[in-house]
Amino acid sequence: MCVGLSAIVVRSEYGHRAWSSGTTWRGAFLLWIDGVEEGWGIPLLIAGLVALSMAYFAVAYIQGDLHQDVIETWSLGRSFEWGSSKHPPLMAWAARAWTTVFPLTNWSFNLLAMTNSAIGLWFTDRIARQFVRGDKRLTVLLLLLVLPIYQLHAQRFNANAVLLSTWPLATFCFLRSFQTRRTSWAIAAGATAALAMLGKYYSIFLIGSFAVAALCHGQRKDYFSSRAPWIAAATGLAVLTPHIYWLATTGAQPFSYALEHHSGKAPVAALVEAIGFVLAMSGLIAIPGLIWLSMARPRPSRLLDDIFGLDARLRLLLSIGIGTVAFPALTSAIFGTDMPPLWGLQGIFLFVIVIVCGATYRVPRERTVNLAATVVAIGALATLVVAPLHAVYRNSFPLHEGRNFYQPAVAELTRQWHATSDTALPAVGGDEGLAFAAAFYSPDHPVFQTELVHPNELKLPDGAGFSEGWAALCYDNDVSCISGMDAAAARTKHAIRSTFSLTTSLFGWEGASQGFVALIVPPATDEAPQPEASHGIAEDLSSQRRSRPMLN
Repeated sequence: MCVGLSAIVVRSEYGHRAWSSGTTWRGAFLLWIDGVEEGWGIPLLIAGLVALSMAYFAVAYIQGDLHQDVIETWSLGRSFEWGSSKHPPLMAWAARAWTTVFPLTNWSFNLLAMTNSAIGLWFTDRIARQFVRGDKRLTVLLLLLVLPIYQLHAQRFNANAVLLSTWPLATFCFLRSFQTRRTSWAIAAGATAALAMLGKYYSIFLIGSFAVAALCHGQRKDYFSSRAPWIAAATGLAVLTPHIYWLATTGAQPFSYALEHHSGKAPVAALVEAIGFVLAMSGLIAIPGLIWLSMARPRPSRLLDDIFGLDARLRLLLSIGIGTVAFPALTSAIFGTDMPPLWGLQGIFLFVIVIVCGATYRVPRERTVNLAATVVAIGALATLVVAPLHAVYRNSFPLHEGRNFYQPAVAELTRQWHATSDTALPAVGGDEGLAFAAAFYSPDHPVFQTELVHPNELKLPDGAGFSEGWAALCYDNDVSCISGMDAAAARTKHAIRSTFSLTTSLFGWEGASQGFVALIVPPATDEAPQPEASHGIAEDLSSQRRSRPMLN
């Protein structure tokens, strides 16, 4: 058996497809690896990731709706703007464009998230194939997929996740511009760098790393004496100009939000945050690095030769990667800002490419097959075993964001509204997550309004501005939200306050319960009906929840 396997591996090293009785599964993987240079191996891997992830999400989150960040992204994209109070506009634009084709459902936004992830992996491969072929191209992506970045982190399509695609795209265009000096690539480099900035301002660390890496490169004189960097800079500025104008005319709201929520740390705490960021990023990078070393098993002298003899293009890439870790850490330490490692996950691909592509030694194909089989087995195990267990667990122990109850709570709020008015629910407030959920899941798609009993602000809405009526929804244990709701109810004519509770149910198995407080303010021209008894609402919803799973 061992002799036969060795023969298979040897033949495969020279590009022959191997099939042998007793090793069919290895033969299938060898065929797949051969398909990398034939053009179908990488697309198959990426398509398989999307398919397995979609299956995992469908099962694991049968008891949970979309994360608040995702439905907030959709809400921001309902109107075309050059920014929002928290973030630049790219994620909202992507959600808006997506929903011109796909419906407002959980699966469609999961597909959007995985499509974004797939684009990132595709351009990562485009970078890797400038340096290596075949097995190593596949290995780069497989090592990235060992980490949950392109699956679980990618699922929350928000300002962080959108960088999974924009960073590899911008890096690919920058490398091509640096290497060729062509005007077309310079324009592409500037435009894609600006696109990354429109995804999240954190991308300034990537762009700064481009500049520093180019300055440290041996060909810096040739590059900076050409038109390429200046065309790229002018193009990027041109693309960003509308957003810069928006910032200037709206009070730079995202910067105000960032300063309020992510700054002000004491010097010692900021230093600890910076060190923690570097250590966490180093630890994450070490995982694929150690797996690669266990596959390659190079002699120490050979490893050192590769490190000090790194190709000039890979040194450029390594410099960019180091910058994306060093600059955020320095910013945190100097300015006292938050810097969670979650914000830097999209930059790990830079190091993995250098680790694999910088090696001059050949890794036995058998070990590449083993890595591929391991990644596929992890995906299959997660989908077939972990996902069902997660669904069962969350039936009794809901997700802490409360999204196990989003759809049924929104359905009840919508029902209460239509019991008081014949018009569509125009605006919604209360708990931020529940309000975003109402905007997304209610068939009326009301507009989320921060002013409407927003938790921690307790602002009374301007009656003249909401003459068409509005509604708010809070969890029954959220004191801040309920206090604001009660204050608004006391000052608003015809306000109807009610309570209800919901119980999760998975194929007839009852799980956790959660109470809610709702406030309905009918249109000013409508006569206020008598509020329904709160226990009746709870009973109605409980019976509905027992008869079906929470999500269809």
